[in-house]
Amino acid sequence: MSQAGTYHHGDLRAACLRAARELLEEDGSAGLSLRAVARRAGVSATAPYRHYADRDALVSAVAAEGYRELAQHLTAASPAPSTPEDLASVAVAYVRFALDHPALFRAMFAEPCDPTDEERVAATEVIKEYVRGMVRDAFPGADETGALPTGVWALVHGLAFLHLDGKLDASSPEAVAAQVRAAVHALFAAGSAPVRSPNG
Repeated sequence: MSQAGTYHHGDLRAACLRAARELLEEDGSAGLSLRAVARRAGVSATAPYRHYADRDALVSAVAAEGYRELAQHLTAASPAPSTPEDLASVAVAYVRFALDHPALFRAMFAEPCDPTDEERVAATEVIKEYVRGMVRDAFPGADETGALPTGVWALVHGLAFLHLDGKLDASSPEAVAAQVRAAVHALFAAGSAPVRSPNG
């Protein structure tokens, strides 16, 4: 029996996702295509189309996996963050995930995908709900559905890409953690500072 025939219905999808993740880590998104995935998985060139209509659908599935893993990573860092130090730990975990999985992280946030993909939408909602819960517990009285969750996520996400793109020192885990913690604590310090009137 040929290798292409060894994948029965039920594990072809998993084989394609594994292949896609391997290709991402080796060559980045430039090397990711349904044909390349088929070659890596050892299946016919048309087999991946049973589960993925096009490259965007494949990237959406990979991104969904990444979002689920990121959610687990953040929860492990702090299941219910409610203090500035908790938020700093979550931020460090977020940036660390990006640095440990750069190709996956870029695929999650910088690659075209299918915005209607239900699995991807559900996976991103887990992250959003985690951030909303963090804002609810860390900033009592704040609107957890308003701009603050977006601002918190934007800060942490920006720190991740600044480190990924070499704009901040990523030479060691300690350097990364120190920079991220300092940024989060600076935000809290600025938020608690008295507001000066325009006239002084």
